[in-house]
Amino acid sequence: MQATALTVGLLALVTSLATGLGALPLLFARRLSRRWVGLANALAAGLMIAASVGLLYEGAIHGIWTTVLGLVAGVLFVRLSSGLLGDHEGMQWGELKGADARKALLLLGIMTVHSVTEGVGLGVSFGGGEALGVLITVVLALHNIPEGLAISLAMVPRGASVKRAAFWSVFSSLPQPLLAIPAFLAVESFGRLLGAGLGFAAGAMFWMSARELVPEALEDAPRGEVAGVLVVSVVAMLLVQALVQP
Repeated sequence: MQATALTVGLLALVTSLATGLGALPLLFARRLSRRWVGLANALAAGLMIAASVGLLYEGAIHGIWTTVLGLVAGVLFVRLSSGLLGDHEGMQWGELKGADARKALLLLGIMTVHSVTEGVGLGVSFGGGEALGVLITVVLALHNIPEGLAISLAMVPRGASVKRAAFWSVFSSLPQPLLAIPAFLAVESFGRLLGAGLGFAAGAMFWMSARELVPEALEDAPRGEVAGVLVVSVVAMLLVQALVQP
């Protein structure tokens, strides 16, 4: 059966909703000590670094140089966004205040931008047939759960509710259903931009991890524990990506 724009949009919505599942583990650990917040930062950083590696690998398939340019643009985007957010004194976002609010907002922005490339990739995949598109949908839905966990780890240990973290996790993935349909209807045009988009998302996520999450983790938790959580999370996420890769 030939895929339609409505089918693509509904399946992309499923992948977006799956992101909210990443908040569920935090139902059992809402309030954490600073040490555990540090380890949560290390876990989130590891998930994002591994996701960045996967994005760069996928991007290289679509064009190495466009992916590299996207990578550089992604790093510059995070640095510029961080500067625009400015001093965190007096900043408040829901239950989060100060540096916690700034970090959560920055991470949410990065993950939302990342979802743009995922939405385009999903729509383009349906251009290769409905079977391929459905397979990519399942892979993307599974991939979105740890991304939702990364967002939740930046919010719940700092005072946000699990419900709020789940909402914003799903919100960060809304570009997927919004862009999957136009990408499906204009596969060739969107396909040319996919490499740069994947590189952009990888650069943004990697820089956020290296510049924000890992240094904060080292301030709150022992160096050895941070390194251990970081390595385990990177390896685990890479294994998950390898297992679900079509």
